[in-house]
Amino acid sequence: MQVVDERVWRERTAAHEARVDAATAAHLGRRRDHRKHPVEDFLFTYYSFKPAQLRRWHPGAGTALTAASRAPHRDWRFYAVDGDRVAVDVDAFVTARGDTLRFVRELLLRTAGRPARFGCFGLHEWAMVYRLDPSDVRHSGWPLRLGASGTDAVVESHQVACSHFDAYRFFTPEAAPRNAFRPTRETQPDLEQPGCLHAGMDLYKWAHKLVPAVPSDLVMDCFALARDIRSLDMRAAPYDLRELGYEPVRIETPEGKAQYAAEQRGFSARGQVLRERLVEAIDRVLLVSSDRTD
Repeated sequence: MQVVDERVWRERTAAHEARVDAATAAHLGRRRDHRKHPVEDFLFTYYSFKPAQLRRWHPGAGTALTAASRAPHRDWRFYAVDGDRVAVDVDAFVTARGDTLRFVRELLLRTAGRPARFGCFGLHEWAMVYRLDPSDVRHSGWPLRLGASGTDAVVESHQVACSHFDAYRFFTPEAAPRNAFRPTRETQPDLEQPGCLHAGMDLYKWAHKLVPAVPSDLVMDCFALARDIRSLDMRAAPYDLRELGYEPVRIETPEGKAQYAAEQRGFSARGQVLRERLVEAIDRVLLVSSDRTD
């Protein structure tokens, strides 16, 4: 068990809070003003972790904080006080979330072990609006860059190859049969691969589901990757978001495809590092729990 004294954990808490405040300020401002953003709000609307939850600093399993009587963690779920120290109650966490720990670990390892594919070109967003009435488009407040018929033509002239269930499930009924895969929740561990943008964004989901056992710096690193990926996701989408400062990646052209694949490769590399760190964090939880029960 690593022990962190009060001065250090207060410094780490302040640094984390400042990082989160910088990352969430714009979203919170829009929320107060009842304004929506088709790109940046995604991490707070699609994923369930609220800014206030993200702002709480957690040291992660295997680290105890001194001055427990002055640490807010003493009142948080899955923490236990032992004398003057407070730390994640690993046994309670594993009892409550053990199935999630093991599922996420297996999914991350299997995803990391597959070759990355870089030929999807973000067509999942196009398949989500394929042959839809303009009023039914998810981001109907923003025009389609090529218009409805031009958007449909892009889908029809490409092989859609989306392996991620949580993207595929939003395909229109007409687009779903055009996909090379038929992802389901049950086949998720069999299909996810490290080149997929949504698999990269979901690292943030898996990290925040494992709070407080996973340290907050890792959660925020996953958040930062998801935010960057979301930008490419929507720059390559059929919407015209130039008014918001998002220059389109024109995936219907050879140049756009090359740009998309290059950025995708960079995100895939970052994602693989975070997968490894998440697996290490999960193994630390399981190891500490095992040590206590042996």
